[in-house]
Order: sequence, then structure tokens, then C-alpha cells
Amino acid sequence: MILNTAPAVAPKSSTAAAPAYRRARPTAAQTGFTLVELMIAVVVLGILAAIAIPSYTSYVNKSRAKSGSADLAALALNMENRYQLQLSYPVNAAGTVATTTMFPAWAPTQSAYFNYTLVSTATSYTLTATGKGSLASCVLTLNNSNTRTATNACGFTTW
Repeated sequence: MILNTAPAVAPKSSTAAAPAYRRARPTAAQTGFTLVELMIAVVVLGILAAIAIPSYTSYVNKSRAKSGSADLAALALNMENRYQLQLSYPVNAAGTVATTTMFPAWAPTQSAYFNYTLVSTATSYTLTATGKGSLASCVLTLNNSNTRTATNACGFTTW
């Protein structure tokens, strides 16, 4: 009779300690961010947004005002063209709205943000762009002697 001489191996119990490399693994309850970490991230994003949004809005408004000034310069070129052809400016009462019907060669790019008006006599003119909406206090003017003015609300005072 041959006897089994191999040592008896006890079955692993469920309470036996796991190897060290397995204990370092996070469980499902340990993954993700804590509420404090999430709230800190939200606060940081809020501070960045509070600084960035007003700066961006100011930049956009200044850009629109610069484009509005370019529209006035283009309108002035149309007025000067008429002067060269007729040796007088077209006569328009104060507050006359400048339209593409009056000046077919003029195509304002910022008409959604500015109202363009003019007053002119046979020898002089003054063109005005008055802002709308967020640019409501922005007023640009240009006259026949190329005097240009802008209010502080435009983001610049000379152009």
C-alpha cells in the first residue's frame, strides 16, 4: 500500500489576507472626486468667468465701434465723391438717416449696432454713428474737414 506523502493543503478561506498588490487597488467607493474637490473647481471656474466675460465683452464692443468708424469713413468717401462730381455736397436736414438707397456704393457692416445719420449743406457735412444696445452711449462723428470724435463708451476717443 502506498501512502500519500504530499502535505495537506488547506482550502483558502474568504477571510484570508489578500496579497499586498491587490490591497492597493481602489474599490468602487474610493474612485472619483470628493464634493470638496468638485466645489473648489466650480469656484475657480466662477472666478475665471467673472474676469474673462467682462473683458471679452469690452473687446467685442470696441471692435464693433472701430468697424462703425470705418463705416463712417466709407460714407465720407461717398460724400466726397458727390462733391467732386457736382461741386457741392447733397443738402440734407439734421438727423437724416443715411441709407444705402441714398448712397448705393456704401455698405455699412455695423448697421445692426449703429444708426448712421448725417446733416449737410452745399459746403459741409457732419456724419454721426450712434450705438444701439450695449453700445448705446457710443457716438462717433466725422465732418468734411476730417475732424473725428468718439465718446469714451466706444473704448477709444480718437480714430
